[in-house]
Amino acid sequence: MSGGQQDVDIDLGGLFRAIWQRRVRVLLVTVGAAAVSFAAARMVAPDYQGETRVLIESREPEFSGSNQVSQSGSDRMFDESGILSQVQVLRSADLIKQVARNMKLHEREEFDPSARPSAASDLLVMLGLKKNPLDLPPEERVLKEFNEKLQVYQVEKSRVIAIAFTSKDPKLAAAIPNEMADVYRSLQSGAKLDSNSDASRWLEPEIANLREKVREAEAKVAIYRAESGLLPTGETQNFATRQLTDISTELARVRAERANAAARAEGMRTALADGRPADTLADIVGSPMIQRLKESRSNVQSQIADLSPALLDGHPRLKGLKSQLEGIEAQIRSETRKILASLENEAKVGQLREQQLVQQLNTLKAQSAQAGEEEVGLRALEREAAAQRQLLETYLARYREATSRTVANATPADARVISRAVIPTSQSFPKVLPITIVAAFASFLVSCVVIMLRELFSGRALRPVSIPEASTAGQPAGEPPVPVLVQQIPAPILVSAISADEEEGRSENEAPNHDFSMESVAEHIRAKGVRVAVSVSPGGDEGSTATVMLARFLAEEGQKVVLIDLSGSACPTRLMAHSQDLAGVTNLLMGEVAFSEAIHSDSLSEAHIIPCGDADPHAAMRGIDRLRIIVDALSSAYDLVLIECGSADADAVAKLRHEGTEIILSAPSISNDQIVEMLMRFGEAGYRDVVLMTGQGQKGPDFPDRRAA
Repeated sequence: MSGGQQDVDIDLGGLFRAIWQRRVRVLLVTVGAAAVSFAAARMVAPDYQGETRVLIESREPEFSGSNQVSQSGSDRMFDESGILSQVQVLRSADLIKQVARNMKLHEREEFDPSARPSAASDLLVMLGLKKNPLDLPPEERVLKEFNEKLQVYQVEKSRVIAIAFTSKDPKLAAAIPNEMADVYRSLQSGAKLDSNSDASRWLEPEIANLREKVREAEAKVAIYRAESGLLPTGETQNFATRQLTDISTELARVRAERANAAARAEGMRTALADGRPADTLADIVGSPMIQRLKESRSNVQSQIADLSPALLDGHPRLKGLKSQLEGIEAQIRSETRKILASLENEAKVGQLREQQLVQQLNTLKAQSAQAGEEEVGLRALEREAAAQRQLLETYLARYREATSRTVANATPADARVISRAVIPTSQSFPKVLPITIVAAFASFLVSCVVIMLRELFSGRALRPVSIPEASTAGQPAGEPPVPVLVQQIPAPILVSAISADEEEGRSENEAPNHDFSMESVAEHIRAKGVRVAVSVSPGGDEGSTATVMLARFLAEEGQKVVLIDLSGSACPTRLMAHSQDLAGVTNLLMGEVAFSEAIHSDSLSEAHIIPCGDADPHAAMRGIDRLRIIVDALSSAYDLVLIECGSADADAVAKLRHEGTEIILSAPSISNDQIVEMLMRFGEAGYRDVVLMTGQGQKGPDFPDRRAA
């Protein structure tokens, strides 16, 4: 890890542990504050509050003829601003003074405490630091004290006004709001009575004057109508207009008849000129004379048809019948000409009638135009008369209403009491239990805040942001410190190699005594401040067992040690863990568990172990790059991170190589040749220094030095 300045974060767990450690002190402060607040609240003289509620609404007597009209007007008066205005009326000085006089509040010391000033108050007055309260009239002093105890407000979204009063006397706290409501209603009723009396006196001469104006206006209308000849024939028409309408209607009818007769005559004339049979025309077919002639012609034709087979054409009988037939045909043609002449005459008569009506229409138009001009003046006179009449009727209605209310004294106030104040049984102030609870809670919070601030300013509640921290404060013995990995950056971690003490200057023939025991290796680790060590056990479980003993030895010396079991045989797990089925390093590599679930206590020492784990080892090896992050995180929480790799070779160990990592060769029962071979392999892999641990407290094999390669 970097040795420079690191960012820090607040350790919330440490803050809560600090509060828990001082819980007795916090409890005493809380109980003391609650007791003091309880005693203080009990010593204060109690106040009682009474409340009366008044509903503002329009109240009209049932006998009022204009009740509906006045009701809507009153509703407009009692909108939001109207209700607030009534609130100010209830808080007015005149109303409060009336209540104070009715209830003789000036005789009560509660409403005039300055009448008996204390010695301190007299001294302040003498020194000029305070104005003498006795300079004010007693009524003003009562008014000031009354306003301090009074609350008048509008109930939200309603026409209800609440009158609340606070007093030391519970009976007075209920009596004053009720008295205020009564005085307010009486003032409203009296004001309305005065208004009705004033209105009656003012309306009497106005009504008399309006009656004369109405009579004069109606007389002017009648005179103007008679002089201009605008005789009324309906609600909206005069005589000239009505006559013009009738002539126009008659003209339209005559024009239609004339056009019809001319069309029929033209049709008959055209038919006769073209030689078409005239008996197909409607006027000829409908003529009774034509019909009788046609019947006679039909009879003669039938007789000729009957006699023609038996008689010759020159027979007198046939000649007579043919002569008779020609006479009938001549009569039909004559009758047809008469009908045509009749139609032409009818068309000419219609034309003459049309001309007469047009002349009359033009005359009436001129008369109607003149009448329209004269009617403008008539309408003006009528509007003036109607306005005067309507105003007179309005004044009469108001006069009758005002007079009836004044005579009957039936003018209710526009307010009614919907809830009268009752004598309160519980005090409104002080609320002993809520005050005690709030004081206790506040003192508890203040105590906790003070403890947290002390912990923060002392630095005990701070931890690095970029590295995990093992919190041991208040932690039971034997429990593993839980490193918290703040940032898992998949970058390779470079560790430094710390070798054993090199013995320089010795000759090749010298054979110095070397101690490769566990105690010597432990002393070497403590002296060099090694934080990460990788143990390789070429002998298998015997070397792993020696590594476990090294971890326990260092833990007994007071160091915080954690052992990571990367051996294939899981020997350290069997020796140290309480169970074989525990989450461990393979679970961490796969990201399945957190550090707190993978670290376990040693069954025989203060050391901790991260077992092999129960995850798939082949799948876990795909995340081997995360091992360096895990080791880096643990090194910030422990004094030593010991990694047991079993019989791993130098190439496998090279994956963990970076500055700060010590390589330990745990070979308690390995021959010298095998040790030399292992040291040469590590030398070829680039490891400059390797610490040898044979587990014996004596000289090791005949090596010129503990260094390899």
